[in-house]
Amino acid sequence: MATDTSDESATEEPGSGPTARRMVLGTQLRRLRETADISRADAGYSIRASGSKISRMELGRVSFKERDVADLLTLYGVADCAARQNFLELVAQSNQPGWWYHYTDLMPEWFQDYVGLEESASLIQTHELQFVPGLLQTEDYARAITSHGRPELADDAVERRVALRMRRQLLLAGPKAPRLWVALDESVLHRPIGGRRVMIDQLESLLEVTKLPHVAVQIVPYRLSGYAAEGVFSLLRFAEPELPNLVYIEHLSGALYLDKPKEIELYSRVFDQLAVDAHTPEQTRQLLYKARAEL
Repeated sequence: MATDTSDESATEEPGSGPTARRMVLGTQLRRLRETADISRADAGYSIRASGSKISRMELGRVSFKERDVADLLTLYGVADCAARQNFLELVAQSNQPGWWYHYTDLMPEWFQDYVGLEESASLIQTHELQFVPGLLQTEDYARAITSHGRPELADDAVERRVALRMRRQLLLAGPKAPRLWVALDESVLHRPIGGRRVMIDQLESLLEVTKLPHVAVQIVPYRLSGYAAEGVFSLLRFAEPELPNLVYIEHLSGALYLDKPKEIELYSRVFDQLAVDAHTPEQTRQLLYKARAEL
């Protein structure tokens, strides 16, 4: 696949990706609408749309048209030329394609949203039961997963999915990388994904990445597995005050994005309990050494 290598190597600063910009713009428009005491239905009517369209815009779930935003600003009483120009510039920025644009044929829309949010987070907390998280997988480990255990039959689509996963990992190497905190079930260390050589390399890679100051991995032991959390999830936290913290839960046909305060509080408590139940980062390193030696 031909791509612009300069685009592929660039990384967005936290909070500056197009997905984040859409959410920031949507939040600002919602505040203007509420200040003007205008309903979503009336706002939708003003741009020849529905109240549900306004709701999706305010959540940053859809792209913005400059004409629609200009009409809404007029409706909300924003007359200052400089203020209007700032909003319209944000529209243009939010509509710029992210680096993952080259892979959209491989990615469902709900996962595109996650990739955009992931690169804008300041803290990513992940609980994983079956695999090493995508941000920490080696190329061969990722290939074994994306090929459904048949890497020798990997086609172009599989190789591009592996390339996508490797590109996501540049997030952790940037100057403003988010903090990554992983609660990993002990069974993951002993599940022979890709075979012995692949697992040895994966465990060695985990040992290397845990030396990074912004990455923490804790192994949840067998005896406490499944008690604090029944499934996998990721909790994304953002430094930008206009971006709500989110819980991401993926399933076979889609994903859930939870952002209500009670939901965030619940999953925060669950992750806290996982951290208490799990081995410390240093104990985890010893377990990784042990698992590698036993292969």
